[in-house]
Amino acid sequence: MNEIVSLRNIDKSYTIANEKLQVLKHINLTITKGDYIAILGASGSGKSTLMNVIGCMDTADAGEYCLDGVDVGSCSEHELSVLRNEKIGFIFQKYHLIPQYTILQNVILPLLIQRKSRLDATSIAEEYIKMVGLWERISHKPNELSGGQQQRMAIARALVTTPALLLADEPTGALDSQTGKEILSLFQKLNDMGNTIIMITHDTKVAEHSKRIFHLNDGVLN
Repeated sequence: MNEIVSLRNIDKSYTIANEKLQVLKHINLTITKGDYIAILGASGSGKSTLMNVIGCMDTADAGEYCLDGVDVGSCSEHELSVLRNEKIGFIFQKYHLIPQYTILQNVILPLLIQRKSRLDATSIAEEYIKMVGLWERISHKPNELSGGQQQRMAIARALVTTPALLLADEPTGALDSQTGKEILSLFQKLNDMGNTIIMITHDTKVAEHSKRIFHLNDGVLN
């Protein structure tokens, strides 16, 4: 099977007030193409740090990380930036949308960063906007949308580059329960289409929508 994520003996520490705090302890995790896993943990368990390492926003102190065949540990800052743009689709709790941009302008942005022509980028972005059910709102800006619609916009933006991995950080955390269920149904649809998903959450009920659940406690993954 095609390995998308391979973490081997990952350690990560921070120094706070001259005291070393080990946040991740010998993390081992293998995710194959088409998998849908949840990493479940309470606040302070190391979830954000693990997400940052998987998302190539931070590097481990020790261990090996391969993302879709790329040795992350050997990448320069520029190569990590390219890797994030090409291999990972990020979905955040707070959406991270550009408020002055329309849906189309937000969704098209990762493709323009990849230097696709505006014509091609527009065509691709429109397909994903239709997929997430926002076609009627394509010219609206984030402040004209509900929380669920903003998250759908963020999901479309994450998908446009056809990334190897969708990395979702508390994707329903800012939504009411019904809207959260709708977003999780969309995640199921995306996984059924072959997308590989890692979802970071503190909510057991949200985690249960995935195929496999890993528990993170005090930096140890089980």
